[in-house]
Amino acid sequence: MKIAVVDVQYQDDVAFAALVAADDWTAAVASHTHIARYAGCAEYEPGQFYKRELPPLLSVISLAGSGIEALVVDSYVWLDNIGTPGLGARLFNELGGIIPVIGIAKTAYRGSSFALPVHRGISKRPLYVTAAGLDENEAVMLVANMHGDARIPYLVRLADNLARNGAKGLL
Repeated sequence: MKIAVVDVQYQDDVAFAALVAADDWTAAVASHTHIARYAGCAEYEPGQFYKRELPPLLSVISLAGSGIEALVVDSYVWLDNIGTPGLGARLFNELGGIIPVIGIAKTAYRGSSFALPVHRGISKRPLYVTAAGLDENEAVMLVANMHGDARIPYLVRLADNLARNGAKGLL
């Protein structure tokens, strides 16, 4: 299954969105990467995170073309057990509900007791997984088996680094 991991970093009102694609969940290398510069980002609004993040993510995803079978986002898909949409759910909907989106969060969100914990490597701290378009238990297995011994999977860390380097002007 071809996957893509996306992340966004900011420099003032400019976003740098990165996409790291791989041919399967256990890949140790990216098959390709993309970075998009997105000017004129919305201001951060508490509870409206998606308004700032979604446009740059859609921009970088458009650069990848077709063939993505699943997306991983550094965020929650759902914000509570009643299905309040987070960034991941909004991304899933914007893409027509046909590409599964898996959210990997590093911290527990208030009311996120429904998110499934994943322990990776020797870390005692879990990642929190939610998903749209894919069974959450399957999503947990996929995240647990992603390449790398660290808590944060290698491809997730790579997307974060690309976005950060773009925001620092290093790309």
